Amino acid sequence: MPVAEIVTIGTELLLGEILDTNTRFLARELRNLGIDLYRTTTIGDNEERIAGILREALCRAEIIITTGGLGPTVDDPTRQAVARALGVELEFHPELWDQIVERFQKYGRQPSENNKRQAFIPRGAIAISNPVGTAPAFICEVQDRCIICLPGVPREMEFLFQHAVMPYLKQRYQLHSVIQVRVLHTAGVGESQLDDWIGDLETWSNPTVGLLAHPGQCDIRITAKADTSEEAARMIAEMETLVRQRCGEAIFGADGETLEAILAARLKQGERRIRMVEMGLDGELCTRLRHSPLDPFCTCQVESTEDGFSPPSPEEMESRDIYYIVSLVKHLDSFSLHLEIMTCEVHRTEQRQFGGAPALVKTWAANIALDFLRRFLSE
Repeated sequence: MPVAEIVTIGTELLLGEILDTNTRFLARELRNLGIDLYRTTTIGDNEERIAGILREALCRAEIIITTGGLGPTVDDPTRQAVARALGVELEFHPELWDQIVERFQKYGRQPSENNKRQAFIPRGAIAISNPVGTAPAFICEVQDRCIICLPGVPREMEFLFQHAVMPYLKQRYQLHSVIQVRVLHTAGVGESQLDDWIGDLETWSNPTVGLLAHPGQCDIRITAKADTSEEAARMIAEMETLVRQRCGEAIFGADGETLEAILAARLKQGERRIRMVEMGLDGELCTRLRHSPLDPFCTCQVESTEDGFSPPSPEEMESRDIYYIVSLVKHLDSFSLHLEIMTCEVHRTEQRQFGGAPALVKTWAANIALDFLRRFLSE
């Protein structure tokens, strides 16, 4: 099975002026094709450095995909860099120039002489016409390896990959394998606790298991590679069963499921409503709930201090209502989260501590608060 590398080209990426969405798209598409991706690189608009990266990549991977640097200006050096890496000259393709001219004329414009640069590609390269932009793409084959150069504009890159590159890869490398991913979401436990529960499963080679921590939540990623989708799904299901047995109620959902959606379903099923008061989170939790499936089942108000809110007595509570106070307090070098749930029959409190980066505390507190409520509704 071939291995791929992605090289995104553009000084604007290194300066943080634009966000690289191309790598994420290509990584997912390669995964769906069953192609292993071991490395991605971002490099500026420098011909010599790009050529060096490509030479290195050819020693490691069968498929190198670049994005960016195919425009008409002097600082679009990908064509020259690829030619330099392979030791060949650039050659002019009249048919590519005709396509560029036609593209411009379609919008009532004339290409400049600079645009002619885009019709030059490395000698021996396979040209890929671009019906959704002005920058032609190309493929350079080097024995059993290839360098595929795509535009940096996401819309153009995605179109050319799906309509030209994907069929090429399937045919040339006889791709039959698939890679499938299942992500289980946990809350209320830390990454180290999960690692203690399933650390031995993380050493498996296929399917693989990995952890990704978020403030107040942690994902468990299960990835399987197989010849068919059915086989990959079976492998993932077997591993998921093991993970769920060990992690139990810490797992609240999978893939696109959210804490808010899980809570909304349980409240609807029990015909219950949440009356929530938030303090110390600057509206983080209330704003989040207003833009979620919980909105129809929850009212949320922001108070500045705990002294400003007096909860109702048990006699004053509606039988199906759940009153919930979430209060975050800042200390010298840490935060404490006070959680208090009240119904006609139950009064429950809990304290949690946070000593991480202050920028993450509000997200952490909101996730912990929702998970505490989830566990309460599960009883």
